[in-house]
Amino acid sequence: MRIIIVTGMPGAGKEEFLSVADSMGIPFARMGDAVRESYSASSDKEKGVSVGEFASSERKRFGKNIWAKRTIEKMAGSIFLVDGCRSMDEVRSFRELSEDVLIVGIHSPPEQRYERLLRRGREDAPKSMEEFNERDSREISWGIAEVIALSDIMIINTSSLEDFRSASAELLRGLR
Repeated sequence: MRIIIVTGMPGAGKEEFLSVADSMGIPFARMGDAVRESYSASSDKEKGVSVGEFASSERKRFGKNIWAKRTIEKMAGSIFLVDGCRSMDEVRSFRELSEDVLIVGIHSPPEQRYERLLRRGREDAPKSMEEFNERDSREISWGIAEVIALSDIMIINTSSLEDFRSASAELLRGLR
């Protein structure tokens, strides 16, 4: 199985990359969906614990690769895309499953990412630049900077959405 790990800071463009993959029939799983599903089923939600705090506590309880392990259960086929890898511990979990693992990093400047997160309007969108910076710090503390730095392929997402989608499709065609 070829596993393509997509990583990047929140708002970098991972979701758009997944949309392109989906349009090409490439199956994928979002590690963040595994977090949100577990969070919704937990009692932590009623206790006022945030999704990010919940993800951190699960890592402390079950190991740094818990979200990779929960995502692996959903994987099948000859090619599979995984969104949201945040540590090399998680990458190693996928490498135990297959020798054919590539990391695609997506990078965008903080100002662009902040604006995208606000426009996206999800429940976990930052309410201020301070909250955005705190979220970035939390993601970095999990190890995402190392995963981004060790990416096999890097896409810089600073131009138009159309250009990014086109570059993503070209890359994915080459990786099939």
